Amino acid sequence: MNFTKLTSLSLKDKTVLIRTDMNVPFKNGTISDDTRIVTSLPSIEYCLQQGAAVIIMTHLGRPVEGEFNPEDDVTPIAQYAGKLLNKEIKVYNLDDIPQLKSGEIAMLQNVRINVGEKKNSEELGKKYASLCDVYVNDAFGAAHRKQASTYAVAQYASIACAGILMSAELDALARALENPQRPMVAIVAGSKVSTKLTVLETLADKVDGLIVGGGIANTFLQAKGINIGASLSEPDLIEDAKRIIQKIESKGGALPLPTDVRVAKEFSETATATVKNVNELEEDDRILDIGDESVATLDKLLKQAGTIVWNGPVGVFEFPQFSQGTKLLSQAIADSSAFSIAGGGDTLAAISQFNVTEKINYISTGGGAFLEFLEGKQLPAVAILEERAQ
Repeated sequence: MNFTKLTSLSLKDKTVLIRTDMNVPFKNGTISDDTRIVTSLPSIEYCLQQGAAVIIMTHLGRPVEGEFNPEDDVTPIAQYAGKLLNKEIKVYNLDDIPQLKSGEIAMLQNVRINVGEKKNSEELGKKYASLCDVYVNDAFGAAHRKQASTYAVAQYASIACAGILMSAELDALARALENPQRPMVAIVAGSKVSTKLTVLETLADKVDGLIVGGGIANTFLQAKGINIGASLSEPDLIEDAKRIIQKIESKGGALPLPTDVRVAKEFSETATATVKNVNELEEDDRILDIGDESVATLDKLLKQAGTIVWNGPVGVFEFPQFSQGTKLLSQAIADSSAFSIAGGGDTLAAISQFNVTEKINYISTGGGAFLEFLEGKQLPAVAILEERAQ
């Protein structure tokens, strides 16, 4: 990938417009997880240190274009970021933002209330571009969206580049997927094969080992003729699972399926967990986690890996009695000498819960964008940055 990086530019006395992803969760009116704000700060701080004026833009939630409601207001985000930067950050509507001086910082109101944002309006993109000398896309989490604040603005800005976070994401993904250290092992887990079928198909061509977990693993167990009781699965995708198994095995790759699992009679936080061999499940058993024997098999595979890509927990880790598999897996990844990259909301939650953050080489902030990159899809916001770099 060839794109201009923010850190390669001279920014003194420039006005820089930074598209961030500060779409943070709120609980009882308070920001409950500030990760997306904190990871956006390096680019902002860099611009300020270089003597630039900075305008931040972000989306928040899913507002209706042209309508503004209190829950759509990004002011709490501006105030929170301002405290971290020790700067006052005022929020302005698109048509009201003043000319900023070097060292000053402002934030645009939620970009998703602007008419034409989602449809990638050229007119709106030009209006964004008119605010700045340099446009910076630092919102990898929105890189799979072809919208005015991620695409059209990059077409019309005098200079368009990737921010520090975006550059780090793309560099890490390129290292993991385009030029991986072998053997390469991917972990793809989740409730449904259908939501990750393209990812599984794409990775099956690239990896030396593929670990599946959650409801996905259940469908693969069915493809091997194993009775999974009352467990979540997608019987109509069994043939797809068989094809992926054959693709991996035909080139000598590994696709280890669980040999023991933790089951319960109901999906409940109070359900009793019982460890069983996969060949001994009863009709009312629900697989909610993998067993220690299965984890030991995966651990051996991960110890040999040169690159690990992780997307999804292998069990219902939110329930303590079904968290052991994901906990042990996360520790195995953390202890591996491989270059490891992880992404996806549930994966990030598991990494945090099991305190392995510092031992994963790169943690992607993008959910949908991370998955689409794994699928081999071109991310529109990245494509336009590459085009502008030519």
